[in-house]
Amino acid sequence: MIHLLRYAKAYRKQIILGPFFKFLEAAFELVLPLFMARLIDQGVRAGHQATVWQMTGWMVAMSVIGMICAVICQYYASIASQGFGTELRTQLMKKINQLSHQDLNQFGTDTLITRLTSDINQLQLALAMLIRLVVRAPFLSIGSVIMAFYIDWQTGLLYLILLPIFCIILFFIVRYSVPLYKRVQEKLDQLNELVNQNLSGVRVIRAFARRKEEVKRFDDATDDLANVYQRVTNLSALLSPATTLVMNLGIVALIYIGGFKVNTGNLAPGEVLALINYMNQMLLALIVVSNLVVIFTRAAASAARVNQVFDTTPSLTQPDQAQTAPSQPDFIRFENVDFRYDANGGLALQDISFNLQPGEFLGITGPTGSGKSTLTQLIPRFYDVAAGRITVNGLDVQAWDLAALRHQIAFVPQTAVLFHGTIRENLQWGKADATDEGCFQALETAQCREFVEKLPEGLDTMVMENGKNFSGGQRQRLTIARALIRKPHLLILDDSLSALDYQTDLDLRQALARDLDSAMIIISQRVRSIQQAKEILVLDSGRLVGKGTHEALLLSSSEYQAIVASQEEEHD
Repeated sequence: MIHLLRYAKAYRKQIILGPFFKFLEAAFELVLPLFMARLIDQGVRAGHQATVWQMTGWMVAMSVIGMICAVICQYYASIASQGFGTELRTQLMKKINQLSHQDLNQFGTDTLITRLTSDINQLQLALAMLIRLVVRAPFLSIGSVIMAFYIDWQTGLLYLILLPIFCIILFFIVRYSVPLYKRVQEKLDQLNELVNQNLSGVRVIRAFARRKEEVKRFDDATDDLANVYQRVTNLSALLSPATTLVMNLGIVALIYIGGFKVNTGNLAPGEVLALINYMNQMLLALIVVSNLVVIFTRAAASAARVNQVFDTTPSLTQPDQAQTAPSQPDFIRFENVDFRYDANGGLALQDISFNLQPGEFLGITGPTGSGKSTLTQLIPRFYDVAAGRITVNGLDVQAWDLAALRHQIAFVPQTAVLFHGTIRENLQWGKADATDEGCFQALETAQCREFVEKLPEGLDTMVMENGKNFSGGQRQRLTIARALIRKPHLLILDDSLSALDYQTDLDLRQALARDLDSAMIIISQRVRSIQQAKEILVLDSGRLVGKGTHEALLLSSSEYQAIVASQEEEHD
C-alpha cells in the first residue's frame, strides 16, 4: 500500500495535521485519569471542595478540547481518503486504457471492475483509519503502560505481561486471515463475472429456459463467497473477545493487587481507579489495534491487486518519436503476417499478405472463426503481429503514434455499442465538434436519418444503456453514422450489416460508394454485401485461401464457391 500513497501527495497537509490533532486528543485523554485520581484523593477524601471543582473544570476543558481535535482530525481524514480514492481510481482507469486488448483479456473485465470499486474503497478506508487511529491507538496503549509505571511501577509490570500475550494472539490471527481475504476478493471477481453474464445475456437465458439453472449457479457462487467470508470474519472476530478476555483478567488481577496496596498504604483509592481507567484505555486501544489489523490486512490484499494492474507493462509500446508517414500507393499492406492471441497458443492468422490502395473497397469473407475480425483488429494495432509486417501509408504500424494511427481509421465492430446519452452525443464520439448538419449528413449516408427525424426529440433523443431502446438494425446504422462523421481515411465494417435487410444493405453500400472517398473494408457473410469489392479475401482457419474479384473467385476458389452456393440455395 505504501507505493500507492504517492497518489495522496496533494493531501499531505491533511495526512500530517490529522494525526497531529488525534495525538492531541489522545494526550488529553491519557491525562484525564490523573485528574480523576486527584479529584478523589485530594478533593473528595480530603473534603477540599475547591480541589473538586478545579479538577472538574480541568477535566471538562480537556474533554472539550479533545473533542474539537477529534472533529478536526475526522474532517482531514475524510478529505484525504476521498481525494486519495478519487485520484487512485482516475490513475488506475488511465492505466487500464493504456493496456492492449491482449492485456485486458488476461485480466478480464469483471476483476478490473472489482479493483476499481471494491479494492479502492478498501484502500480509502485504510487511509482514513491511518489518519484517525494509527497514532491514537498505539499512543494510548503505550501511554497507558507508562502512566501505570508512573503511578506504581510494580503494578505497571502487569501491563507488560499482558501486551506480549495480546501480540501472540494477534500474530496467529493475522497469519491465517491474510490468505482468506485474498480468496474473498477472488470469489467476488467470480460473482461479478457471473452477474455480468446473466445481466447481459438475460434474453438468451430466457429463450433457452435456463432461469432455474442460472439461479442455482448464482446461489452456488454467493454461497462460496459467503462461506469464505464467514471463515475469515469468524477468524477476525476472535480478536475482540480474545483481547477483552485478556484485559478483563488483567483488571481482576489489578483490583486484587490494588486492594492489598491500598490496605498497606502504598496506593490511594483514586490511584487504583486511575490504574483501572488506564487498563480500560489500553483494552479499548488494543481492540482498535486489532480492528486496524483486519482493515490493513484487507487493504494489503486489495493493494496487491491494484498494484498488479499498475505494474503491468503494456504489451503495445509507443515509439519514442513519432515518424512521418511517407506517401505510398498502398494505403494498407500486409506482408506475410502471422498472429496468435497467446504466446503459447496456436496461430489465429498465418501468412496473410494483401494490399489496399486509397479509395478502394476490400471485402473479407469466410466461415465463422476463420480470423476475419482478428485480421482487421491488427490494422489499428489492437494487437501486435507474431511475425510479418503491417504498414499504413508505408509506415509500420508499430512506428505510428497510436492516437494518430487510430485517428486515420473508423472501426465499426460486430456488436453495435452505443453509450448512455443523446444520439447527438453518441455521434460526437466520432467528431467532438460535429454540427447538427454534419450529424444528419452522416445519418443520411448510414440510412437512419429518416427514423431519427421521426423521433419526438430528434438528435436529443436519449439512448438507453447499450442502445436497448433501439432495434438491432437501428443500433448498427447509428454506429456506422458515428464512424462516418469522422470522415476517416479507412472505414472498417466488421460484419456491421448483419442486422439490415437486403434493401437497406444495398442502399447503405450505394450511399457509401457515393459519399465516401476513403478506403473501405467490409467483413460480411453475405456475398451480396462484398461482391462489388475490387478485391475479396477468403479466409479459412486463419489462412488466406482465396483472393481476387467476385468473378475470379467463382472460377478459382472452391471455398468461395461453397459460400456462394449456400447463400443461393438459402435465397431460393
